[in-house]
Amino acid sequence: MPAPVVMPKENARSTGVRPGPPVTSLAITDRDARSALTAFRLSCPSLTRRTDTSGLTQPGDWRPACAAASGWSDGDARAFFVRYFESAIIGDGNAFATGYYEPEIAGSRVRAPGYGVPIYRRPPDLVDLDLGQFSDSLKGKKIRGRVSGGTFVPYADRAEIVGGALAGRNLEIAWAADEVEFFFLQVQGSGRLRLPDGSVMRIGYESQNGRDYSGIGKLMKDRGLLGPGQSSMQGIVAWLRAHPEEGRAIMNENRSFVFFREVTGAGPLGALGVQVVGRASLAADPAFVPLGAPVWLWLDRQEASGLWVAMDTGGAIKGPNRVDTFWGAGLDAEQIAGGMSGRGQAQLLLPIGTLARLTAGMATKDASAQR
Repeated sequence: MPAPVVMPKENARSTGVRPGPPVTSLAITDRDARSALTAFRLSCPSLTRRTDTSGLTQPGDWRPACAAASGWSDGDARAFFVRYFESAIIGDGNAFATGYYEPEIAGSRVRAPGYGVPIYRRPPDLVDLDLGQFSDSLKGKKIRGRVSGGTFVPYADRAEIVGGALAGRNLEIAWAADEVEFFFLQVQGSGRLRLPDGSVMRIGYESQNGRDYSGIGKLMKDRGLLGPGQSSMQGIVAWLRAHPEEGRAIMNENRSFVFFREVTGAGPLGALGVQVVGRASLAADPAFVPLGAPVWLWLDRQEASGLWVAMDTGGAIKGPNRVDTFWGAGLDAEQIAGGMSGRGQAQLLLPIGTLARLTAGMATKDASAQR
């Protein structure tokens, strides 16, 4: 029997949801609509069975749209979203968008000269602890660590793991050639290893050590290490390479460490367990966006404005209207994702009738509270 899903204390419903503009008024292009429809079809099997921790929808809400999506013509994709969805604004609707991509770095399945950076699978002693099992006040809270001498303690952080805390345990699934490249592959959460024989091994997120993620870009900027125009991923990489010892210490200040597994298929897998779609998928906080739901972004970065589908999550992607847009693989994707920092407005597309049901439910709850 699957474990019950614990609803977070703060989610979209508790933050506040209100009607957005009519979907017909959104400047959805035919290209965006076709890509989003492809992503939505991939999401439907999960949408129609998983519990929505945002508190906004139920699995049955999505079934009419999912049934229609399977046979809908891509040539009229915009009409699909107009027909089956209404827009909603979570909180103030103010959005912040970053970008990620599927990097390709040099790697090897075995340790060899020039390939000395271990890529680890999830260690068997890494334990997920649901604190809600111990106290109702801790429902929705989870921590990760290990048991040592009968005590639950934090797991090794990045500096300890890089220093050899997991060495000799046969946990390596591959070896990377460059520590800076692998650091940013961990930030992205998935990627490709270009093997010595020219073939490619794809790896995807399996777990994480339970330590908080810290973005080193902000840290470096706050310390005055990055000048104007250097705060993109490309600028950060250039600085780390120019200052290898200091760079290694700065990377270790992000105590989070990601564990990987080998994956097969046409593309990287997102949190729904299906392939994410470049320029159509984004990562969001499932407490505020139902995973699989379309999201409309209107930002000060034109390339990221448009219709997306929430198919992934991320350690740093927390809170309402905080998203991470996925750009696929290749140099163009790397350039866009590495410099992406967009602000503007977000509207969540929900099945028609959702807002009316939520409003009726809140009215009933208020009436009961007044009795």
